[in-house]
Amino acid sequence: MKRSVSPLLLSVCLLCGACQSVEQLSIDYMKPAEVNFPNSLRRVAVVNNMPQWPADRFAAENDSTRDIKLEGPFKKSTRYYSGDAQIATESLAQALADQEYFDEVIICDSALQNGYTPGQAPVLSRECVAELAKTLEVDFLIALEDVQIKSVRQKGWFAPMGGEYLDLIDATVCPTLRLYLPNRQQPLITVSGKDSIFWEYGTIQVKSEKELVAQASQFAGTIPIKHLLPYWETGKRYLFTGGSVNMRDAAIYAKENNWAEAVRLWEESYKGSKGKKKMYAAYNLALGHEMQDSISTACEWALKAQELAREVDKVDRQNEQGELDLTDVPNYVFTTIYVNELRQREKDLTRLKIQMQRLEE
Repeated sequence: MKRSVSPLLLSVCLLCGACQSVEQLSIDYMKPAEVNFPNSLRRVAVVNNMPQWPADRFAAENDSTRDIKLEGPFKKSTRYYSGDAQIATESLAQALADQEYFDEVIICDSALQNGYTPGQAPVLSRECVAELAKTLEVDFLIALEDVQIKSVRQKGWFAPMGGEYLDLIDATVCPTLRLYLPNRQQPLITVSGKDSIFWEYGTIQVKSEKELVAQASQFAGTIPIKHLLPYWETGKRYLFTGGSVNMRDAAIYAKENNWAEAVRLWEESYKGSKGKKKMYAAYNLALGHEMQDSISTACEWALKAQELAREVDKVDRQNEQGELDLTDVPNYVFTTIYVNELRQREKDLTRLKIQMQRLEE
């Protein structure tokens, strides 16, 4: 079986193997949404535009089994469902309201469409959108159009702690929604999301197929939020902690979230060292400024670390010899990945500032 290794993970492993102490940290920061809502769009209605299925057709149409096969001692089966429209619509409206991004979130979970195959419901007409917006007294609509669920059930998984065999289910949930503005002929945008949820079947987590669909539909309403609104992301960062007294002391300050004092010590190390030690100090300085939300300054230091890494790993000479390999330039790969991450954060800041303006007014 062919395996791929992340360049960042490979670089970290090589650096750790080179007698350099590296510790992993996490950082939480906001990322902009895919959609920029004008400040004039303050009131939104979440509507149910999913086709409605009669109860007696649910099992025949929505619960189709595919690709049942044996894999070693386990048996796996794949099933496809359409989500519960009402549950998913209510979940989406609640998730939007919880963010407090819009002045008001209205829900209309009554079905707008009937008699269509899931995934094939027509878009709402301009007249329908205008009428709904007027009736609900909102500026625009978010219509839930479809929720597809693919579940993979593994039978006969042994749980050592409980000493029993359980069925595990991993479901991929794919909601689709459209944004509609009054007096506009076509939807403003179509948003499709995808995420997974996991259960132990037959336990308190999920006891039946109906409950599986209900929980997956509830989950489906939360998936599009990061496409629509700014959201928090957790990133991995790495801290060089060895090489000198200053570096070790600065690492202690960093762990105490005293980044200003850590930066002061790293600046001293940067001025008084060369080669790898200078590169490690420059990298830590980039991290220290990022942790203080000075992204532009962090980029400047990361670029310095990258240039020093180019010299340390002799990148130019290896390029000339045609022998360049990722395993030969771990410092350059490591610093380059960080430069790219910071540049993306810097690029995102403009969009994020625009999207967050409505919360400051």
